[in-house]
Formats: sequence, structure tokens, C-alpha cells
Amino acid sequence: MIAEVIINSSVRDLNKIFDYEIPSNLDVKIGTRVFVPFASKKELEEGIVVGIKEKSNYKVKKISALQEEQIDSKYIELAKWMSHRYFCNISDCLRLMLPPGRKSKNVLNRVKEKQINLISLAKEADEILNEIEQGKIKSEKQKNVLEFIINNGNVSMQDIELFTDASSNIVKTLIKNGYLLANKTKIERNPFLHKTTVKSVDLNLTDEQEIALKSIKNNEKYLLYGVTGSGKTEIYLRLIEKMLKENKSSIMLVPEISLTPQTVDRFISRFGEEQIAVLHSKLSIGERYDGWNKIKEGKAKIIIGARSAIFSPAVNLGLIIIDEEHDESYSSEMTPRYDAREVAEFIAESKKIPLVLGSATPDMNTFTKTERGEYKLLTLTKRANDSKLPKVEIVDLREELISGNKSMISRKLYDEIQKNLENKKQTILYLNRRGFSTFVMCRDCGYTVKCKRCDITLTYHKNNHKLKCHYCGYEQDEVKICPECKSKNIKYFGAGTQKLEDEVKSLFPNATTIRMDIDTVSKKNSHEEILNKFKNENIDILIGTQMVVKGHHFPNVTLVRSNSCRW
Repeated sequence: MIAEVIINSSVRDLNKIFDYEIPSNLDVKIGTRVFVPFASKKELEEGIVVGIKEKSNYKVKKISALQEEQIDSKYIELAKWMSHRYFCNISDCLRLMLPPGRKSKNVLNRVKEKQINLISLAKEADEILNEIEQGKIKSEKQKNVLEFIINNGNVSMQDIELFTDASSNIVKTLIKNGYLLANKTKIERNPFLHKTTVKSVDLNLTDEQEIALKSIKNNEKYLLYGVTGSGKTEIYLRLIEKMLKENKSSIMLVPEISLTPQTVDRFISRFGEEQIAVLHSKLSIGERYDGWNKIKEGKAKIIIGARSAIFSPAVNLGLIIIDEEHDESYSSEMTPRYDAREVAEFIAESKKIPLVLGSATPDMNTFTKTERGEYKLLTLTKRANDSKLPKVEIVDLREELISGNKSMISRKLYDEIQKNLENKKQTILYLNRRGFSTFVMCRDCGYTVKCKRCDITLTYHKNNHKLKCHYCGYEQDEVKICPECKSKNIKYFGAGTQKLEDEVKSLFPNATTIRMDIDTVSKKNSHEEILNKFKNENIDILIGTQMVVKGHHFPNVTLVRSNSCRW
């Protein structure tokens, strides 16, 4: 038998099928990942079997070995479609469908299952207690360890050291003497350990929600077009609940990692954490790997994550939901440059399952599809509980400048923030630029400091006195002397979240503030920590980029300022 193999390479010329003979001792099928000899290279190349046939028209080499992780054959057609749609190699697409930590060519650089030694009794408890009474076991520490395990069952070495003050050598001696056994046990890295949630109940649906919910059928695509606060999430929850009753899985995509904690909290409170898996880049690779396996084994029926979660190995998938579908983050800027919405469409059509895209401000392409009849339009025109939409007011800062106000904060905004502070209410200030100043220019010759790789003006970050490129990550020290004309007349122009934070602290010295942008959320769980701090500690003002204005629910927030045009 002959295997049709795609070589794991981003070289465009290698994006084609190569034939290899299947040795009789290897179990090879479509989706099997293999090691094969290729050209004149001494090292074996990674490959993926995309087809099997009886014979080849060429003289072929044999497959050398199999890799550990395999790809479900159902993903092969998806990878072929993506390769054609996005002009990339099939292998680039297939790498998206591998478990986290399995994408490197370095075979040794792989995530392992997390295991611990559980210590248990090798003899009956009564027999051990008799030997202790007869004085056969004289060491007090050994007695303490044995009695601790008798009273508590299987325990870890860490627990023994913590509660009995015995070292690992004591345990090793007891194992050697036949009193204890050590068994390696797999444990899952749980990203929900720090969460505390209260069980929630189904909310009463409005008439519009009822109509939308009953309209969603298999093998159809829908745009759920609902104003902010109209209850789109409750519809998602009801749909997923229906899938669970049918023993089917659901994928729920969210655009921002900052939205994931809030979404996860709401889903855990409704369904519990056992059926939920989360996949996003702020989790450790180990947590993502365990989550992936939890999905693959069918233990997790609800998958929540950013765009890459669309490739998770959901068992018996019955529903795909894309929340805030208009968001640009669903389009990948790295190879392969795929659109998660289009990938979801392909999967939904191939499995004949419903696809639901939700938004208060739909993408124009999506909305056009509803007019063409490709999507069915479901509308929610009213907010839940008949609450009113917020009042929106536009302030022209050109008039502020004319009247002598050169601050980033208009007089109107200053007054409203002051009222909020007096009334113990919270404020969110949104600015779509991070850093302190957006560009640096010499006032004498007009020179601007640009990235050496991207030719884009660098942004000044005051906290570490660095100039950074927000595209490629290049950074350098701040400029005090113009490299062109040697002038010291260097001016920092524009404004970012750091500068806004400084100005707010200057104007409202007694107010508490917190900032949320890429610079403050680099650590694990930092998104959730900042949002929880703002909500639970009743911080007066939250300043941030787009991650602070998407889908959050803060009951005490009564003022939001957005720089739709400019400050």
C-alpha cells in the first residue's frame, strides 16, 4: 500500500503530495503523522498522510516511523480547503489542528502529561498496625507516615512532607521494605482553580429572544443582530443547553482574551466546570494541552476560546457560536492568514450544524450575506428588562482648543467624571492607542523616529523610557538628540493610555485609577485580575484600549468615554 504524504514545510514548492510505501508493521491511515526520508537529507522529515492508494507510478521510499500525535482524518479536507482559500501550504493549516506543544519539529520539545506519584499501602491496614504494635517498625517518622496514609488513603509525596514532616527518604525506605507503593497518576492542570462562581438559573426570555431561539435549526447559518444588552448570551446558553441534552459539543468563540474570564464565569455558573474547556494564549501550554485532551476525550462538551479554538477536536460537534463577530481579531495576521468566521462556515456546512454569529454592530460582509439569503437574520431590538440605551453625546475638541482647553479631557467630560466621583459611580475611558506618545519628532528638521524593520513611527513608553514598534516588537532607548541635525529640540506628540492615565491622576488626584492594555496584561490571569479589581474594589476610573469596552458587565459604571474620532 502507498501513503500520500504532505511534507511538514512552509516552502511553497513542497506543497504537494509525495508517495511513500507503507511498511507491513506500521498502522498507517489518513491523518497519521509520520517520519520519512526526503531527498538527500540525512535527517528524517515530518509528514502527514492525506491519502492511501494501492500503488504508485514511481519508485518510492518507505515510511520510517510514526509520530505520537495523529490528526483526525476529518481535518484533512478542512486543511485542503484552507490551503486553496488562503494560498498557503496544507502543512501550515494542519499545524493549527495539533495539540498545543506539538507543533515543533524538535521531537524532544513536547508537552507531557502532568503526573504525580500517589503513595498507597502495599499491605492491609490491619497487618501494618499489628506490626507497629509488635515493635517491628521502630522509627517514629515511619509510623507517622503509615498512620497518615491509613487514615487518608492514597496521598501525594507533597502531602506526606507537609503533614508528617517526613522526608522522601523515609517513604523510599517504606517502599523498599514492602509497606508502601508509588504509582504514577495523571492529573489535569486546571485553569479554573482560582475561580469561585455561584450557580445561576435560566432567565426569563423576552418575546424576541423566544422567537430567535425557536428559529435556529440544523444546517443553517444565522446572524443574531441584537442591541447591546438585548440578551444574546442567554440565547447562546439556551442553545448550548439543548446541545448538551443531545450529547453534542458546542464551540463558543470570543474575540478578546479579556472577554474569556467573564464568559467562562457565566458558563460555569450555568453548567459547572467539568464540561467546559478553555483555549487561549494566556493559559500555560500545559493547561492548553490538558484542555485539548479533555475535548478530544469527549469530557468537555463546551469549548470557549479565541479564534484558534475553532480547530479544537470537539466530539460530536453540534453548534458553533461566534460572539462579537464583527471583530477584526477573528482574522489571523500570521501564516496561514485565515478568517475564523469562514472556517466556521466550512465546518458547519460539512457537519450540517447551525452556525450563529452575534453582534450589535455586524460586519458589513456578514450583513450582506443576510440580504443575499446566505444567512438568516434574527433581530433583538429591545434590551432585556426594557432598560433604555445610554445617551450618546459627541464633543468636538476643536472647539475646546479654540476656547483654550488643551487638555485631553474636555470640559464636559471633566464635569461628568467629577459627578461620577461625587456619586460613588465608576467611569471607563477608552483610547485606542497604548503607550505615552504616538510619535517623536525633531522640531528643527522634521525627523521622526521610525522602526528599522517596519518604517513605522515608534511609540514612546514612559514607564521604561523606551521607544517601541507595536507591529514587530522592535524597541530602542528614548531619543534626546536628533540623529540627523543633532538638535535637542525633540518633541513627543500624540497620546496613548499611559499619558491619559497621567493626566487623569493630575486632574483627579483623589480618584483611584487602573489601566488595562497590552502592557499591563502580559502575565497569566492579568486580564481577569484587573477586571475583578475594578469591579470588586470599586475603583473609580478604568483606562484602557479596546479590551475594556467589549462585552463587559459592570453595574456601577455610569459613564464611558470613547475616542471615536480623537481626544
